[in-house]
Amino acid sequence: NSCPTILSKSQWGGRAPTCRTAMATPVTYVIIHHTAGASCTTQSTCITQVRNVQNLHMNTNGWCDIGYSFLVGEDGNVYEGRGWTSVGAHAPNYNSNSIGINVIGTFTSRNPNTAAQNAVKALISCGVSRGYIKSTYILKGHRNVTATECPGNTFYNT
Repeated sequence: NSCPTILSKSQWGGRAPTCRTAMATPVTYVIIHHTAGASCTTQSTCITQVRNVQNLHMNTNGWCDIGYSFLVGEDGNVYEGRGWTSVGAHAPNYNSNSIGINVIGTFTSRNPNTAAQNAVKALISCGVSRGYIKSTYILKGHRNVTATECPGNTFYNT
């Protein structure tokens, strides 16, 4: 399985984490999120959004890194968050046994575009083929594991 384009933290200008907890793989769950903010369709605007999310998580929430394993833009690129092997901060009670994939934008009344949906599918396939995600993984929306509207009604239904 080929993997999608994954921009490393250094490629999008991300800050280094101030702490890290190793995660045992392969994980059982893949949890889908949305930022519930502005969408992006170019690499430069997506990089801005990913940096904004990291600043919110580290500066405002006081977390040691961006909470998600990966973020996906409607430019079709994947942006590294905590990556495949670090425990995330995206879904209480599931962080240590899941990959958290956040699609940048608000998907309450529309779906992410085809480029973003295909990148999410390719990322999950990549994780399975590389042994980070179990082949029998369970896909969940954020709302399945905590009280939230995330990842938006339209995207959740998809």
